[in-house]
Amino acid sequence: MNPAEPSLSALRAFEAAARHQSMTRAAAELNVTAGAVSLQVRELEAALGLSLFERRPRQLILTPTGKDYAATLHTAFRLIREATAVARAQARSDIVTLSCTPGFALQWLLPRVDRFQTGHAGIDLRISTTSRLVDFQRDGVALAVRHGLGGYPGLVSEKLIDDDLIVVASPAVAERLGPDPQPGALHGATLIHDGGREDWRLWLEAAGVAEIGWRKGPLIAPDSNGALEAARAGIGFALMRQGFVADDLAQGRLAAPFGKPVKSRFAYYIVYPPGVLDRPAVRQTRDWLLSEAGRS
Repeated sequence: MNPAEPSLSALRAFEAAARHQSMTRAAAELNVTAGAVSLQVRELEAALGLSLFERRPRQLILTPTGKDYAATLHTAFRLIREATAVARAQARSDIVTLSCTPGFALQWLLPRVDRFQTGHAGIDLRISTTSRLVDFQRDGVALAVRHGLGGYPGLVSEKLIDDDLIVVASPAVAERLGPDPQPGALHGATLIHDGGREDWRLWLEAAGVAEIGWRKGPLIAPDSNGALEAARAGIGFALMRQGFVADDLAQGRLAAPFGKPVKSRFAYYIVYPPGVLDRPAVRQTRDWLLSEAGRS
């Protein structure tokens, strides 16, 4: 027969006493008496069949086993608190957490947030930026924007924007290539790189000008945000995702001297668990994202 599990109240009492190294301070935190904390800790020790503290006059010292046990319980209670916070946030129907990469947030999403807030004042949109794949339930995420081919097992995915690559520069820098330039005009130009140089190689090969030295030019890491700012500042030519620079091109902050982009089989997708659109706030946010993608 398996021994009974320790009570949650006893575990809480021990964790607090271990953290404070004081029954009195643990009792104040838990809003009980010091005697109650001491009794619960002794009951826990009896249930475990070992000592967790060395009790000395005016001093409480953890045994080696007690120290390890306390560290594990501290992590467990922290996870419980975090899970509770997530559950409470999910219970609020007006909160929608959207996960995306920092690059997508800065270059595509944030310039459009004012329009979202104007049309959806009742929705509390929270943008969580990360480059890792999130766990929707654990992280309290309703919607995510992911870059890939669109296949995400167990999740619904809808294409948001294509990942086609286009050469951009400030209007002044683009004008130096002359009217109706061809890709070969980039010979000797400054090519801006955003953490890797392979995109430029692929673009130049597709354009039939592979002889251009694509390895040269400043490397601005870790993502495309720096490359975009460098292009806006007139440093040279950057290879950007067309969906990210649509507004810059429309408003004249950037120019695309060679016109059409190079097609990519990758794209940005809205991804979400089945059933999450039953929440009106989530459905409205998803509909707005697709509408904004259509605008661009």
